[in-house]
Amino acid sequence: MRRTRYKLPALPALAVVAVAVTATAFAVGTASAETTTASDTALVATLDQVLANARLAGSTTALQVRDAASGEIIYSHNADQRVIPASNEKLMTSVAALEVLGAGYQFHTIARYSGTKSGKTVSGNLYLRGQGDPTLTYAQFDAIATAVARAGITKFTGSLVADDTWFDRTPLGLDWSWQDEPYGDNAPISALTVAADANYNTGAVAVLTKPGSAAAKAGVVTLAPANTVVKIVNKTVTGKAGTANTVSATRSHGTNTITVAGSIPLAGAAKTSLLSVLDPTQVAIGVFRDALKRHGVTVTGANTTGATPSTAKTITDHASITLGKLLPYFLKLSNNGHAELLTKAMGRAKTPASAGSWSTGLAAGTAALKAIGVDTTRITMGDGSGLSRRDWLTTAQVATLLQAAQSRPWFATWYAALPIAGDPSPLIGGTLASRMRDTPAAGNLHGKTGTLTGVNALSGYVTDRSGRKLLFSSISNAAQSNVSDILDTAAVAMASSGGPAAASLRTERLPTVPRHVVTRDGEDVECSWVPNAC
Repeated sequence: MRRTRYKLPALPALAVVAVAVTATAFAVGTASAETTTASDTALVATLDQVLANARLAGSTTALQVRDAASGEIIYSHNADQRVIPASNEKLMTSVAALEVLGAGYQFHTIARYSGTKSGKTVSGNLYLRGQGDPTLTYAQFDAIATAVARAGITKFTGSLVADDTWFDRTPLGLDWSWQDEPYGDNAPISALTVAADANYNTGAVAVLTKPGSAAAKAGVVTLAPANTVVKIVNKTVTGKAGTANTVSATRSHGTNTITVAGSIPLAGAAKTSLLSVLDPTQVAIGVFRDALKRHGVTVTGANTTGATPSTAKTITDHASITLGKLLPYFLKLSNNGHAELLTKAMGRAKTPASAGSWSTGLAAGTAALKAIGVDTTRITMGDGSGLSRRDWLTTAQVATLLQAAQSRPWFATWYAALPIAGDPSPLIGGTLASRMRDTPAAGNLHGKTGTLTGVNALSGYVTDRSGRKLLFSSISNAAQSNVSDILDTAAVAMASSGGPAAASLRTERLPTVPRHVVTRDGEDVECSWVPNAC
């Protein structure tokens, strides 16, 4: 089949519409055809070979490759077929958030009081109002409590009120799997939340298990951030040195009780598990009360929830890091909570008179994507993270997004926040840390992964041997096994194209790409969702 190359109209004036194909792929567009280079002819033939892999039989696998500078489509296969993107949805959400909120956006957590202040005592309530800050770790709550103490207040006679009204109180997204409920990557969403660790795993706690002092003794279990809301049931035992670590942790449905069971070997390494909490608002206000107590501030009344009165007086306004600085934690670590908090924040920003919600946030995000050239009639956004199987898009529209992003003022920050293939550092390589090592894509490819059972995705940018930057989007649905290595092989083929020897490119000349598959409870997941799995 004769293949032709075309340049696309400039973005965002027109959205890209590629013709889907089901056999040999070819490039399509709206301009006049020109002779293909030997390198691109070889790349097309190689990508055809990659997608002919028998493991893709019966699946819907889509791939589009473009010249990043010109927008010319080099390869297009099933590019207009709607597919479930898994965490490739975060490309859409992050770009929309940068457009709606801006790279300098900060979440605010504000402590205020009602009533009157006399000396060091306030006759009234202390309110903590959240705006969805995903970076509220133990240290951040301590900093807010420090500010209260420095304001010269040691006692509040009223209640400690958690104000989470900035967002609605719908905690979970559409179609999120019930079996994933206990895990930190499926945490409920709240405007006042708590982060388990320095990676800002929000709405979650970290459970650390260490061996006891001797074999047959109970293991040592600690919780971060420490709080009295989440209860730990310790059923661990210390095994003999050299035995297997069989420790597991789970949160019982509808409770804040976490049961930790199994054996941890004597002198063995500590094990960390990230668990969601039932109600992030309650855990957050509990952590804050404990922080106040450490700083000599008492609140006589109980913890409760409610809106902060407009007449309340501000004690301190704690601002988070900027969205630009949050992006590496969001994208490299594929953090679902960040995606959903940003979605609701977009909703609040566009409809400030109402609480941020998935419906208003997704509408705001969709409008922002349309404005930069994405054909939003071809995509459906069911949530911000890609956990929902109501998320549908096409690789052509992901490629359009990648094309349009290059001209935006925030592009350099966003590009740097994408995982980089083969780099072992968690906040550089992220979910690509163990993939495509020792290949031309290593240290070169910046891309976003996506993994659910039956879904694999990889989209981003890669430079070929001639120095030409390519952008691509590849998504596979309904293969009978994880096919991330096949998508990686396609990306390595792109990185190997161009240059003097490119005309002889074929799959047999490519370096072998090993499979890197992470499972949990028999289901495929992003490696960043399992501690130390990347």
